[in-house]
Amino acid sequence: MSAAASILLGLFIIAIGSFGQSSSYVPINKVKQWSWESFWLVQGIFAWLVFPFIGALIGRPQGVALNQLYAQGDVWMPVLYGALWGIGGLTFGLSMRYLGVALGQSIALGTCSAFGTLIPALVKGTDLFHGQGLVLLLGVCITIAGIAVIGYAGALRSRNMPDEERKKAIKDFALTKGLLVALFAGVMSACFSLGLDAGAPIKQAALNAGVSPLFAGLPVILLVTLGGFVTNACYCIEQNIIHKSGREYFHVPVNVFFNNLLFCALAGVLWYSQFFGLEMGKSFLASSSVLIAFSWSILMSLNVVFSNVWGIILKEWKDSGRKTAVWLLIGLAILIFSIFFPSIVG
Repeated sequence: MSAAASILLGLFIIAIGSFGQSSSYVPINKVKQWSWESFWLVQGIFAWLVFPFIGALIGRPQGVALNQLYAQGDVWMPVLYGALWGIGGLTFGLSMRYLGVALGQSIALGTCSAFGTLIPALVKGTDLFHGQGLVLLLGVCITIAGIAVIGYAGALRSRNMPDEERKKAIKDFALTKGLLVALFAGVMSACFSLGLDAGAPIKQAALNAGVSPLFAGLPVILLVTLGGFVTNACYCIEQNIIHKSGREYFHVPVNVFFNNLLFCALAGVLWYSQFFGLEMGKSFLASSSVLIAFSWSILMSLNVVFSNVWGIILKEWKDSGRKTAVWLLIGLAILIFSIFFPSIVG
């Protein structure tokens, strides 16, 4: 396979995972008679424990237990970064609540893209003003520009939509509060990328033991999501106690319980697919070090693109005006260009 074909395949695999993540909030709309903290905790069990654990088993060397593999590196830093990312993931969910799928993911993922791409590069000593470092910096700037344009489109939508329609599309819509939450979520969510970097020795140990590059990074993902689960679980259980909503888990009809369990599991596997796809896709980008470094930003850009597609499907942009639609399309076009930018100039 040629280098160009390999890169395209890698980008396609990342796109599949991104589409899964961007779709993960749709099944949650099917959850009934559970408060936000209840369904967030249950979907988190699937997204951050069950499916990452299955992935880690796939990515461990044959005949080697996970604890033996983890002994080959520092497990605490990935878990710590995961706990910090968990704070971002928690507020990320709140950004969806206040801004909707399209705008909430756009702002949070744009911030996450910048910090999650540039901070690991700086830690490695990359010169961001020359050579491939400059390409990386310009790519991130293009991504942020696309996010900013979509954010502007979101502001236009908020201004143009009648209050009744806005509340119908997004029940708890609150622009100022939502923007602050989304920005904070993006900064903290970037810790996931730092956690993956911190677990690089474990991934290398898996590679040295003969694990395919497609799956060698999956055990590290479990460490990061484990830290994130602890953070989110503590908050959700606290909210269950405060709101006395803990009884909701089992005090619903049996058919509603299994309905909720099913859609939380679906949301969990769709969410996890983004990182499963990222690790698989990166293995096909090995011929380009700048694309490897930019892969986090690529994933975030694709998440924004697909989340806005869902926003259109869910009628979050309905009746927002032609000008808003034009700016939305311009923003999406910039993001799509940002995905291919490193390959064009690299």
